[in-house]
Amino acid sequence: MCRTDLKTKRERAEPTEALDFEVIVDRYYSMLYRFALCLVRNVADACDLTQQTFSLWAAKGHLLRDKTKVKSWLFTTLYHEFISDRRREMRWQKEDISGVGDELPCALPETVERLEPQKVMECLQSMNETFRAPLVLFYLKEHSYEEIADILAIPVGTVMSRLSRGKQKLQNTFFSRQMGKQTIGISMIEDRST
Repeated sequence: MCRTDLKTKRERAEPTEALDFEVIVDRYYSMLYRFALCLVRNVADACDLTQQTFSLWAAKGHLLRDKTKVKSWLFTTLYHEFISDRRREMRWQKEDISGVGDELPCALPETVERLEPQKVMECLQSMNETFRAPLVLFYLKEHSYEEIADILAIPVGTVMSRLSRGKQKLQNTFFSRQMGKQTIGISMIEDRST
């Protein structure tokens, strides 16, 4: 074997031992982009998916034990991000608002103003862990029923039940706190008038 063949084999055997982020991006970006484009069939989404994959590599790439598997890690991560995005799209389907205008609930500006995120989160934190965990995993972390069932080690039906009951408890807690404040304000006004 000639010296260049040995050098090439050595580079293939340990290609990422001393590679930094820029070298990895230069080496794999075009391949990942083409793979993403085949999956999403949209240039902008393919760019986003590829950038998201490299963002995850920047955050978690140091955890990869076998540095020869960078390429497979990147492709697997890109595919998992694609699947995750599709699940999110299926759960929160986009519809043209002009087509569903009659179906939208009527929300008064006063009601929306009362829904302060900090207060909703306070109500959520005050809930029992049994109901808080599924609500957080579903609405804030965007996990599916099956994923929540795996995380919490409970049946899917129990997840659905706890989500339903948890939403009701959260609404009751939030509105009882809001009504309590309004009742206090009304009683103070009545006390002043007498």
